[in-house]
Amino acid sequence: MIRRNRLTPLAALIPALMAMQSLPASAGDHHAAEIQEQEAIGRHQYKVVAPSEDLAVKAKISFHAQLISEDREHGHILMSLTAEEVEKLKAFGFEVTLEPVASPSLLDSSSAPLIGPNAVPGFSCYKTVEETYAAAEDFEQQYPDLVEWIDVGNSWQKNAGNGGYDIKVLKLTNKNNSSANKPVLFANSAIHARELATAPLNLDFARYLLEGYGTDADATWILDHHEVHLMLQSNPDGRKRAESQANGSLPDGYMWRKNDNSNYCSSSSRSRGADLNRNFTFSWGSVNGGSSGNPCDFTYRGPTPGSEPETQAIEGYIRNLWPDLRGPGDNDAAPATTSGIHIDIHSFSELVLWPWGTTSQPAPNGTALQTLGRKFAFFNGYMPQQSVGLYPTDGTSDSVSYGELGVPSYTFELGTAFRQSCSSYASTIKPDNLPALIYAAKVVRTPYITPAGPDVLDITLSGDAASTGVLAGTAVDLRVSTSDTRFSSRNGSEGTQTIQAVEYYIGKAPWEPNAVPTALAAEDGSFNQKTEAAVATIDTTGLPLGKHLVYIRAQDANGTWGAVSAEFINIVDDVPAGNYCDAKGTDFSYEWIEEVRVGAFSKNSGQATQGYSDFTSEVINLSPGSTSFTLTPGFNNSSGYRERWKIWLDLNADGDFDDAGETLFSSASGSSAPVNSSFTLAAPTQEVKTRMRIAMRYNNAPSVCGDFDYGEVEDYSVVISPR
Repeated sequence: MIRRNRLTPLAALIPALMAMQSLPASAGDHHAAEIQEQEAIGRHQYKVVAPSEDLAVKAKISFHAQLISEDREHGHILMSLTAEEVEKLKAFGFEVTLEPVASPSLLDSSSAPLIGPNAVPGFSCYKTVEETYAAAEDFEQQYPDLVEWIDVGNSWQKNAGNGGYDIKVLKLTNKNNSSANKPVLFANSAIHARELATAPLNLDFARYLLEGYGTDADATWILDHHEVHLMLQSNPDGRKRAESQANGSLPDGYMWRKNDNSNYCSSSSRSRGADLNRNFTFSWGSVNGGSSGNPCDFTYRGPTPGSEPETQAIEGYIRNLWPDLRGPGDNDAAPATTSGIHIDIHSFSELVLWPWGTTSQPAPNGTALQTLGRKFAFFNGYMPQQSVGLYPTDGTSDSVSYGELGVPSYTFELGTAFRQSCSSYASTIKPDNLPALIYAAKVVRTPYITPAGPDVLDITLSGDAASTGVLAGTAVDLRVSTSDTRFSSRNGSEGTQTIQAVEYYIGKAPWEPNAVPTALAAEDGSFNQKTEAAVATIDTTGLPLGKHLVYIRAQDANGTWGAVSAEFINIVDDVPAGNYCDAKGTDFSYEWIEEVRVGAFSKNSGQATQGYSDFTSEVINLSPGSTSFTLTPGFNNSSGYRERWKIWLDLNADGDFDDAGETLFSSASGSSAPVNSSFTLAAPTQEVKTRMRIAMRYNNAPSVCGDFDYGEVEDYSVVISPR
């Protein structure tokens, strides 16, 4: 349902505001000189030092539009401030010092063209609007079963007939998995035009999911069971303006923030447009100082709630994604079982923010919002914080998703600059924030519940089960680490518990009908710590050929199941020869393996021509029980040499000879005579196709891998039949 604003709106003042604040383009041109003078005089660059980290964080929230850059090493922030804003900061104990260079005019040169589609000057890692859209179109062509590129509205310039752009969403999900009511993660970026790193991060998130599908287990199950909707360019007109200023000809503080609506301020002013992140309908203009009614200000909220076409596109799309599950009252919480997450990606300040921004009072779902916020901050290392600063903000993007619908909503403030360098993006922004976005995609089914539970990490399957594969019937060892402690503690501590249980599912996720859980055991014998290792042996009998997702989750002592993590187990009909390590004798001229007899099989290979012989085209058929064998050496003289022998058999067909029981025979001493002995095999549950390795070495025990001095190694294929 559409509900009232949280605080008294300015709706009654709208006619007066429109009359006082909205200048038509023609009038704006007549007043250009006056506006230029006001802008040049009214705003200057200041160095700001906060009295505490907490107040620094709050200042970066309340004065986000005025930020220029942050110098962590020297402990100050550069801001573009009016005299009134300076006094506000000083009232909170901030040290504010005028920098020697005043801000230049914010007026465009009348002849300044927008840059072309193929470059953001000085930032080769950041795609332009056109390149971003082209990348999305390429994804749709390359991954037709996973991608839909959806037109959801128009930019202001397009509506005005001046070119402009479509507002588009990249929808990612496996279209062939028709699960009903897939939960939805929606992430939008670049709503403030000058924040260059935001759209690339969103695009890289899409790239991870699409390129990882079928090879990365987590990317695969996320797209099988969930939907990820990415609005890469939320403000394409404004972003295009910011791209034209990215070459450093203007101070960072004056890069374009708002949309490109030339009806506000002046058609030739760099301050024209509306701040889209103050234009959303819920709580629009509801707080004194939460936004500006001055069309030339950075935070101009627009003349009416949702007045801008970009805002309308975002709000309309959000309302179509999720039902309204929050009651009409300010203190009505959404149900704990609510699904969906909205993340608005911004820069800068290294913050993770959640509602409310209009008041310091916690949101009705505040505890759960804080838990997930601290989880996100664990991944990116940012400060987790309710989004109110020194002063409230209103009309922001979470107004519809959380305020109206009850869906948990977050703002990520990336990095330490609006124009983050490419090296910083590659070394910190992307690696710090991509895991947080992946986690959001994992927990979107129950985001008010799951983040309180333990994480599963470091999944290991024995042998090559997760890669090149094992034969069906192979016993595969599974080991995982679990932890209930992965929360940021930068702004308070999250309650944590001991691990109570860990379980895995093969082929079906825990929430699917007929999914069958299998318990893992604590590696140390009991679950009694907040971080535990857990183990199990997976019976692959009956699994068909191909890759199978193994879903794993852990439960804490409160009974909360944490996020699912997954790994592939790959079932093949034959173990590729390339799985096995190399081994050979470096000198085979004095002694070699002359003949091998195993049960009914015999192979007389004669004098060796190399230190390793691949006889895997020869098959030794074995049955359960005792099997006799004879190993005969060959020599370059009549007396021979003292030879030692070993036989290995890859019993679980996992591509190595390292597992328990896989050394079938090892001679205790050297001899020049043939060796006669036997080995015993247990019955497999089904036929096993695998490999045997036989090695002979002069005077010393041969090794299963690597080179040794004198002797030879031979490999054979083996088929072990069940009873």
